[in-house]
Amino acid sequence: MFRRQTSHTLPAPGPDRVAVVTGASSGIGQAVALELGRRGHNLLLVARTTGPMEQLRDRLAAEGHRVTVTIRSCDLADATARAALIAELETLDVNILVNSAGVATFGEFRKLDPDYERTQFELNATAVFELTAAVLPGMVAGGDAGIVNVGSVAGNAAIPNNATYVGTKAMVNTFTEALHYELKGTGVRCTLLAPGPVREEVKADAERTIVDRATPDFVWTTYPDCATETLDALAANKLRVVPGGLSKVADVLSTYLPRRITAPLMGKAYARMAED
Repeated sequence: MFRRQTSHTLPAPGPDRVAVVTGASSGIGQAVALELGRRGHNLLLVARTTGPMEQLRDRLAAEGHRVTVTIRSCDLADATARAALIAELETLDVNILVNSAGVATFGEFRKLDPDYERTQFELNATAVFELTAAVLPGMVAGGDAGIVNVGSVAGNAAIPNNATYVGTKAMVNTFTEALHYELKGTGVRCTLLAPGPVREEVKADAERTIVDRATPDFVWTTYPDCATETLDALAANKLRVVPGGLSKVADVLSTYLPRRITAPLMGKAYARMAED
């Protein structure tokens, strides 16, 4: 029997159901995984580095959450490793998929390492496409599931010195939103997370990245707030969630301002990041 859910709730957890989160060793992926575990979902966590995922598993256990946390070390930019993970996912009852893994580079495309740019494309775009394709038939058959793909406000814009990243995020943005409409009436929610700047609630100066140093503190949204807002949006089957007030402003501006105005301005800012 299909389970068609229409209320504003997440897909129901169950003993044989699993929420898959990529990029679960840090950042948005880690925060979303923690929040899903706290809401009673069994987890399959995917990242290259296992230590932080093990810490997340231990934290959930220490908090008294009786959920199963399975950890997979996988380089999603590698086609062979990705295929092995996909084969596993096709055997599972995946009720939630969160595609969060991603990287970014800064600088003029022609001057960057082409191999690493291809790696970025594979991770940011191809992995999202292939993992979504792998779980979607089972989700539709079950009728109670959800997908969150992490795109970016930057995917709305043409940003010189960030070409591969914004190109991949543009794909994720439009791919996810197209699926949202395709899946209406199936019981499968599909939400695009399009964040602006997101980081830890407190970050030491020594740990600040190029982006941290180039972006004022008041602009940032924290990972826990982002995770909560994202899962609430998925429960409501919203098309797009943009956490944080200033990110929402950036989302509107990048969507509606002409690129002949925004591209040169943003290109200069991203050139400074590349220099750092």
